[in-house]
Amino acid sequence: MKRLLICMLALALLAGCAPASVQEPEDGKLHIVATVFPAYDFARAAAGDLADVELLLPPGTESHSYEPTPADILKVQSCDLFLYLGGDSDQWVETILEAAEPTGRTLALIDCVETLEEEHVEGMQEEVGHHHDEDEDDHDHDHLGTVTEIDEHVWTAPANAAAITRQFGEVLAELDSANGERYRANAEKYAEEIDTLDDEFHAFFDSLPDRTIVFGDRFPLRYFAEEFDLRYYAAFPGCSTQTEPSAATIAFLTDKVREEGISTVWYIEFSNHLVADAIAEAAGAGTAMFHTCHNVSPEELARGETYVTLMGGNLERLRAHLNEK
Repeated sequence: MKRLLICMLALALLAGCAPASVQEPEDGKLHIVATVFPAYDFARAAAGDLADVELLLPPGTESHSYEPTPADILKVQSCDLFLYLGGDSDQWVETILEAAEPTGRTLALIDCVETLEEEHVEGMQEEVGHHHDEDEDDHDHDHLGTVTEIDEHVWTAPANAAAITRQFGEVLAELDSANGERYRANAEKYAEEIDTLDDEFHAFFDSLPDRTIVFGDRFPLRYFAEEFDLRYYAAFPGCSTQTEPSAATIAFLTDKVREEGISTVWYIEFSNHLVADAIAEAAGAGTAMFHTCHNVSPEELARGETYVTLMGGNLERLRAHLNEK
């Protein structure tokens, strides 16, 4: 019903007041709209001062349950470039695209790099409505899991983030060929910063005798785990809408922390971290936050946090907590 209302409202707006074609801004700049922070940050870096980049979702908003406004629909319809995830949590975006019929270019992050399927690992809370067949698991890592839908959190691997940034530079160069080399140079500069961070992550993990981590939370870090060959356990898959794990899941994760002498149970940004706290308290461990960069708080956006600074913070926390083992 909500989608139907959105479509009806969007069609009415478009029929009454939307422009027939993309209107060139007075300053001649491209107008880019991004649904989530990673796309916003990579586009901002590639654009420099040559384009205006807007973050569609307000800081701190949960993208999985976001309801677009009529103003959002018009922004998507009239921008030069619309950037979005393209995964299951973006179903509301598909509604916008169907209703608004954008006159500019659209690009999904999951179309920029090779994707992986979301993984259901040992001990993880079973998703309602999901059936897992152990025979389907042919992944060669010791994750003991089965797979479900595509994992959309592609940016969590720095190598992917760098590749997406470079691709954004190319797309902007196509849209504004007069400034093409500047877009490419901007994108390359930022991608090289991400490459450096990627090297630092690899050097750190290569120094560890054990790469096991436990999340008392959702785990939207499949690409990160894959890139750095991590063995992980978590309460929920990355796109889970559940917040209360079963007693069996809590017991499994608590036992895993105790048995393997794990010092830290991790949780993600904007989490109430109650599950992580409960596991850590029962197992005699501590807790720490891993910022997935999916979205940022108003304060983080105001102080100019970037993918590089947020992931750099993750690296510092990993150095502090994983070396405790």
